[in-house]
Amino acid sequence: MVQSLRSISPIPLSSEGFAEFGDVLAFNSGDSEAKAINQGQCIRLNDLADLDFDPSGRMGVSLFHSTVYTLPHRFDLMERHPYGPQVFFPLDLGRLLIVVALDNKGIPIYPQCFISSELQGINIHRGVWHGVLTPVAGTGKVIVFDWIGGQNNLEEYTFKQPWQIEFTRLET
Repeated sequence: MVQSLRSISPIPLSSEGFAEFGDVLAFNSGDSEAKAINQGQCIRLNDLADLDFDPSGRMGVSLFHSTVYTLPHRFDLMERHPYGPQVFFPLDLGRLLIVVALDNKGIPIYPQCFISSELQGINIHRGVWHGVLTPVAGTGKVIVFDWIGGQNNLEEYTFKQPWQIEFTRLET
């Protein structure tokens, strides 16, 4: 039996649209007051992400090198991290597809898809269902900040019926 695909279309990533899932990290963010530092040679946008970590672990910094995906993109796997958020920031003006979903008694429901611009990163809040790292432009090199500790910080869910992200142009 062939399973039909359910489809969703990505929307441009914005602080307002992404607020219930996490934070958008961007130089054009209106969420932070810009402050001149280093004798006026640098502008700092301060405290852009809610890094809610379980105190039994610590924040770690990792470098990921992912496959760059093509569109349309089919997915059936989502994951979440109960002990801390995950921050993703492409290192080479890459763009990310970001699939997130609400939770219903431990099951992700109503997946939504966002697409970042070349200068946006994201912080996915602790416990939020999200798709795997999905770069669609650039080299797939991403810096990641996440919780490091002794417990398993990964829960996965596989949909019985897959989803497909429907569009062919990378526009925001």
